[in-house]
Amino acid sequence: MCSLLLLAPLCTASGHTLRSGAGTDSPRKEKTGDTRKAKGELPAYVLYDNTGHEITFGELIDRITESEVVFVGEIHNCPITHWLELMIAQALYEHHGKHLVMGAEMLESDTQLILDEYMQRLISPERFGAEGRLWDNYETDYHPIVFFAKENHIPFVATNVPRRYANSVNNHGLGILDSLSEEAKRYIAPLPIPFEYDEEQSQATFGMMAMLGHGGDTRRLAEAQAVKDATMGWFIARNLKEGDRFLHFNGNFHSDFHGGIIPYLERYRPGTRVVTIASVRQSEINRLDKEQMGRADFYICVPEEMTNTY
Repeated sequence: MCSLLLLAPLCTASGHTLRSGAGTDSPRKEKTGDTRKAKGELPAYVLYDNTGHEITFGELIDRITESEVVFVGEIHNCPITHWLELMIAQALYEHHGKHLVMGAEMLESDTQLILDEYMQRLISPERFGAEGRLWDNYETDYHPIVFFAKENHIPFVATNVPRRYANSVNNHGLGILDSLSEEAKRYIAPLPIPFEYDEEQSQATFGMMAMLGHGGDTRRLAEAQAVKDATMGWFIARNLKEGDRFLHFNGNFHSDFHGGIIPYLERYRPGTRVVTIASVRQSEINRLDKEQMGRADFYICVPEEMTNTY
């Protein structure tokens, strides 16, 4: 379930300015949507906190730096979110340096060796692309982030479960994981995967997928989602050492309402300080729609008419 590198100055911890629809790091001037339109401005995004208050990029970074894990929830084909993910990575690297670790849903745990070899320049980008089971939009949307990590020697963790195992759960249920080899189980969160079935919620979330023939009934789809979330939580916990900070990229669904990955992370590493960012699209971005409230601690709000990367 899921969940462009634009040229612009970066607002960093040192006070440099990122020019955006959300303002700058200079003293903030309140602007309503009507004022922006009257001035002929077309902001590509606005940032909000969990009260619906508009904030600058610099304020966002200042308010997330003390969290041990930052989850950036994305709309997978949104170019603005992908650009901001890179900007966030650069800003947090300025704060944390060698203590920053990054990871992503888009890379599967059994490709960690291949990812490490690429990051260490032991294999070519072409071999990494051929063997890493990269998403179709990797080059446009995720390569800039991974490349930044490689160039700055930032550890990057492939956190997601291998898709073949999620597919098996979708077809047969969580019990199928018990029959896997010990080698295979190294790439999954410890078994058994904690799971409580909520029929009403699962029907609301996965009902349409099941009707459209994307495999499984709603329970099996929910179980497949659980093994993904648990595995991502497990590999974040395993790779988060004392004093480190972890920046994780995933589809909104995996961290909305502090659910998905986060309860599993709490199970595997109790007391971890977590903050979430959600990417949302709205017809008007001069204010955060009420129905978005509660989804995340911070929001990247993008116009509905923004172009997609695929």
